[in-house]
Amino acid sequence: MKPILCALLALTAAVALVPAVHAQCTAATLTGNYGLTFAGFTSRGHSTQGNEVPWVVVGVVTFDGTGNVSLNYAGAINGSPFANQTGSGTYAVSSDCTGSMSFTGGDAAGTHASMVLVSGGSEIFCLITDAGSSATFDLKKQ
Repeated sequence: MKPILCALLALTAAVALVPAVHAQCTAATLTGNYGLTFAGFTSRGHSTQGNEVPWVVVGVVTFDGTGNVSLNYAGAINGSPFANQTGSGTYAVSSDCTGSMSFTGGDAAGTHASMVLVSGGSEIFCLITDAGSSATFDLKKQ
């Protein structure tokens, strides 16, 4: 019985010394539709001198797995609703599961965000990085 106990202890020690495996992400980690919820503040014309007003959005973001992204959304800025908005652009993902998005087409053109992929890409936390905006959004795989 002692040799078995020693072998188990040695195996346990060996497993404890193996470094943790870190997630590896690529653009291909993101494919398909993600539900979007977004809340924050923005100023007119993205001015850093103006008063920020509330900004909320819901919608669907679609990633193609090769670096292209599209967006359909509705929302409100300072209580003024808008609907049927679109956006298209590109995204990049680093191996450490951080990344960025840039919208160059549609109503969202000129919007940029930093992102962190979590749970194998089933959820994405994002931050708008444009001057005059203070907003975060969450994307969940549909």
